Amino acid sequence: MRDSHIDWDRFAGELNGIRTITSGGQLRGRSRDFSWYSPILNEQLKDCVADLIVFPRSEDDVKRIAALVSRWRVPLTIRGGGTGNYGQCVPLQGGVVMDMTDLKQVVEIGQGSVRVEAGARIGELQSAVRASGQDLLMFPSTLRVATIGGFIAGGYAGVGSIRHGILKDRDNVRGIRVVTVEDVPRVIELQGADIQKVHHAFGTNGIITQLELTLKPAQDWLHTITLFESYGDALRFCTAVSTPELDLYLLTSVERGFAPFYAHLGERFPHDRHAVFAMVSPQSIDAWRELAARHGGVESQCMNAHALEEHGLPPAYECAYNHTTLQALKTDRQWTYLQIAHPQPFDIELSERLAQEFGDEIYWHHEFARQFGEYRVFGIPLVRYTTAERQYEIMRIFESHGCATFDPHVVTIEDGGMKEIDHAQIDFKRLADPHGLLNPGKMRGWEELAAGTLAD
Repeated sequence: MRDSHIDWDRFAGELNGIRTITSGGQLRGRSRDFSWYSPILNEQLKDCVADLIVFPRSEDDVKRIAALVSRWRVPLTIRGGGTGNYGQCVPLQGGVVMDMTDLKQVVEIGQGSVRVEAGARIGELQSAVRASGQDLLMFPSTLRVATIGGFIAGGYAGVGSIRHGILKDRDNVRGIRVVTVEDVPRVIELQGADIQKVHHAFGTNGIITQLELTLKPAQDWLHTITLFESYGDALRFCTAVSTPELDLYLLTSVERGFAPFYAHLGERFPHDRHAVFAMVSPQSIDAWRELAARHGGVESQCMNAHALEEHGLPPAYECAYNHTTLQALKTDRQWTYLQIAHPQPFDIELSERLAQEFGDEIYWHHEFARQFGEYRVFGIPLVRYTTAERQYEIMRIFESHGCATFDPHVVTIEDGGMKEIDHAQIDFKRLADPHGLLNPGKMRGWEELAAGTLAD
């Protein structure tokens, strides 16, 4: 519902020279993200619509918008490509949605780093750094649509994490430039460990306008599919190749239930086999094949990006991470998903027992990655949705076996992650968003602080 106390036409008029949308279907369209992956969030957020969409083209535009929002005391939600799954860019209280996709300049590519504006599409950024002979350390499976600012503000890990760790790992993100929401906005440059004050904060405590990211020399990755008769064998193979001796950029396992969602792969992923999708360096492919054969694996594809394009085939990363959920939902909307972190060492026999227990209610999908230097196994299983109660019962079963669950059916930072209040992020919000206007409702710690219930 539009806030009847605000004259939105007058508000938009004060942004003379900056493109705005105050009515029509785009208000609803740009108030949504991929939270429809969750039937729970889809129902909860269906009526959340912005009152105005605004499109800055420069950091000066961002400062003008931030100043006006501060003076009028209206909510401000930051939006990138809208590929987030948790309602990060859905305006819970209406107000202004700032679409950052016109703020997209690659400012500077150096040896080992790139400075880029927050609204740049990651696919276009990757093409630009590739032209310099370098690669991004990691990206989401939705890189064609997602923006780099949205990935840093809402992401955790991604394609490349088997090689470079998660976004929080040291030096993956070198610097973040932030605009405050005040009557006279300031620009704050965060470096080193200080970037964690705004990383994965859902745009609740500062407007990210630029980022500096680490780059590595480019590799001509081979996109492989390896097939197995049992999912346990696929998991044992993935555990065996999770070693520094093999240079990998992606390592994903999915059970055979996913095959109908990838019908375009044909015999590369038949219905009676489980699959491992990977990106392997040419230097490691012989050792990779030797280990695959030892574990009963049969290679059904091995091509570089150029060959995939010639054959009209998707890259391996579009068969990984939450692209698996997206492909399933294109076919059948009854599915949703969960996110879990398995305890280490990874217990494959436990995974096999859970697979038997849940049967066709769950299709198994695992991502192999590093986090803070250690190899980890994350599950992103598809779940046949019935009720919210059953969804949370499944999560409790995982937790009873020592798995950490990351709830993808809530909008708050804390409840979807480690269930802990990040006091450093709240302290930075006091500095950068003193009136609490940025993405209200997404930072539970701030709401508790406002209510006087947050413990020091």
